[in-house]
Amino acid sequence: YGLGGLPEGFSRLSAIHRGTYMLHKPVDGFVYDDQGKVCGVKSHDEDGKEEVARCKMVICDPSYAGEAKSQVIGKVIRAICILSEPLPNTKNKDGGPALSCQIILPQKQVKRKNDIYVMMVSHAHSIAPKDKYVAIVSTVVETSTPEKELEPAYKLLGKVVDKFVDISDIRMPVDDGTKDGVYVTATYDPTSHFEDASLEVLKMWKTITGEDLDLTVLPEEEEQ
Repeated sequence: YGLGGLPEGFSRLSAIHRGTYMLHKPVDGFVYDDQGKVCGVKSHDEDGKEEVARCKMVICDPSYAGEAKSQVIGKVIRAICILSEPLPNTKNKDGGPALSCQIILPQKQVKRKNDIYVMMVSHAHSIAPKDKYVAIVSTVVETSTPEKELEPAYKLLGKVVDKFVDISDIRMPVDDGTKDGVYVTATYDPTSHFEDASLEVLKMWKTITGEDLDLTVLPEEEEQ
């Protein structure tokens, strides 16, 4: 369960379509042909011997492509909070405690330039024991005291058993990838609903294929 299910599902689908996948392999760099197009991904085995996976293109996030392929446009702070109770004053449709919820604090309400996002999940999503809840609070860093910027959201959480805070760069690709075949995504922004990430997937699909992605056509319909 969780994000680990995404690469697992991709690997299975890749195998069905005769693709090759390698898990837990380091990426040492890319190989380019005489025209400057990517043609392989460099890695190494347990003995340090270089290995190259041949390819026609690379789709990756900025951490794989090197700093020259993206630029920093800001920072995002995320706090993963462990709770022993659901968020106060949140209810499900039957009036019981909410097992999941999403709260967006509008920028004007908290006198900021960016919204603050709160997402709570629980055992209903198979990510925590029944007596624990996980809340993720995130926003774009605007000051020299990033965690203090999350305080309006912390007040909504109730008692926090423990928390883990991380600050990371927000990176954007410097080109669309058509020149060298290396298509770089942006890093995740602070939004908790993945709308921007979903739109980027659709945009990248069109950049690579030249066509809009039609999600209304199911695979079995295409086969018929």
